[in-house]
Amino acid sequence: MSQNNVAITQEIFARFGRGDIPAILELLADDVLIEFYGPSVIPYAGTYRGNREARRFFETVLSSVDIHQFDCEEFIAERDKVIVTGHLRLTARSTGGTIESDFVHVITMKDGKWQRFRDFMNTAVAVAAFSKKD
Repeated sequence: MSQNNVAITQEIFARFGRGDIPAILELLADDVLIEFYGPSVIPYAGTYRGNREARRFFETVLSSVDIHQFDCEEFIAERDKVIVTGHLRLTARSTGGTIESDFVHVITMKDGKWQRFRDFMNTAVAVAAFSKKD
């Protein structure tokens, strides 16, 4: 079961990389909870509940940043959890500022779908990138 959860998570990341939000939503529980920690200067920071809000989260991320690097380094799975570690490099579209950070995603699975997604990264670099003054 753990390896199946990893495979589903890898597929969601692949769909995200293609910008295929409807396909992502197919692999999320109807009552999914997404938590991206950070202040409101980060356009996609906040808590999102349900598929409609999940769509808004993914649309906001994809419209707010250009993704140059999103490397998953490790997938750790046990029971209903998948933990993903990695490194990302993005550009904030509104300012041109760079966001570069390691990240940890903690995903809770239920019935082969994401039930909860939590994102941990160095939000200070995202704040600086979205706050950059010309």
